[in-house]
Amino acid sequence: MKYSLHPLGEMAVMIELGNELNLEIQQKVLAISSYLEDNPLEWMVEYIPAFSTVTIFYNPMIIINHLNIDTPIQYVCQQLHQILSHITINQHTEPRVVEIPVCYGEEFGPDLETVASMNGLTTEDVISIHSSAEYTVYMIGFAPGFPYLGGMSEKIAAPRLPSPRLKIPERTVGIAGKQTGVYPIATPGGWQLIGRTPIKLFRPNDKVPSLLNAGDKVRFKPISYEEYVEWEGKEG
Repeated sequence: MKYSLHPLGEMAVMIELGNELNLEIQQKVLAISSYLEDNPLEWMVEYIPAFSTVTIFYNPMIIINHLNIDTPIQYVCQQLHQILSHITINQHTEPRVVEIPVCYGEEFGPDLETVASMNGLTTEDVISIHSSAEYTVYMIGFAPGFPYLGGMSEKIAAPRLPSPRLKIPERTVGIAGKQTGVYPIATPGGWQLIGRTPIKLFRPNDKVPSLLNAGDKVRFKPISYEEYVEWEGKEG
């Protein structure tokens, strides 16, 4: 496995696996994350996976006091080199596929017509293209449960807004550049808004609070306003 280690201050080390957004690098991120989840290290506080990195935060006092090591960063890097040399990449695990219903346009997607106009398409074209793809969840970030999805067609790409909106309703589906995603909570944001889902992505009372996780596959399913209202009522 090709990687490099980068100390971040005195309490963290970043494992860099590349500088691209692709499935091969994501498999490495998932493999490292899975190992750390199943084999928690005594000195590790937490780990944070991203597009092409895994950052590990550690407690240097545990290393100094319990392990009698004077240089925590060198010890952490040595341990990570040993761990990474034994991790294997499992590319045969079938990813989970999550279908997310979306009511496109109107009050739920005020930028749908703008996205269509920018690309010389009709709104129906945008909906068809957006809902016909299968997306990969590359990482969760920005806000609790926010999925960064890869795999969107360039035919419906659109730039961020010049000035972010102060508040975007939770569960709103947006486009920014060549990516699409769903705002799990009400938050400021600058993505082009094309629809909304009645499904809650952030579930703070659940054991796993995010509906989606890195490595999942996502498909969007167009629904009517009536279906949206009915579905939202069931979600509570």
